[in-house]
Amino acid sequence: MKSTSFVVASGALFGLGLGVSGMTLPSKVKGFLDFTGHWDPSLMFVMMGAIGVHFVLIRLIRKRSAPWFNATFQIPTRSDFDKRLVLGAALFGVGWGLGGYCPGPGLVSVASGSLPAIVFVAAMTIGMAVQHLTDRPSRSPAESDPAPNAVTTET
Repeated sequence: MKSTSFVVASGALFGLGLGVSGMTLPSKVKGFLDFTGHWDPSLMFVMMGAIGVHFVLIRLIRKRSAPWFNATFQIPTRSDFDKRLVLGAALFGVGWGLGGYCPGPGLVSVASGSLPAIVFVAAMTIGMAVQHLTDRPSRSPAESDPAPNAVTTET
């Protein structure tokens, strides 16, 4: 129950931050991507703030012996780039730019009842379902682990 409350509180804080910063407005995203017209740098400042907070907190968190709500940390180990990663990132970026939403702000914007946000999240959900149904793992299910691309560290 404690971890669920923490997750809900974290999500609410994230959503509030997106709303206060204006990142739920597609015009902010499109304005940031408009280099030839009226460029809006506010998204850059929001990203810089998030990177700054992450920079400090990740160092504090990694000094802990374990996460608050798990016995061990799970840290990704993959560092390679392949065609699927590059293609997926490109599709994500094009969808983000055309729609004016990235997944977090899109989900927050659905609460407003905005039809474009609802369409964006529906299309995103369909895309994730199609990817899940068509993805063929490179190894057999017996070899797969519960957290792909992650290593469990005992500290």
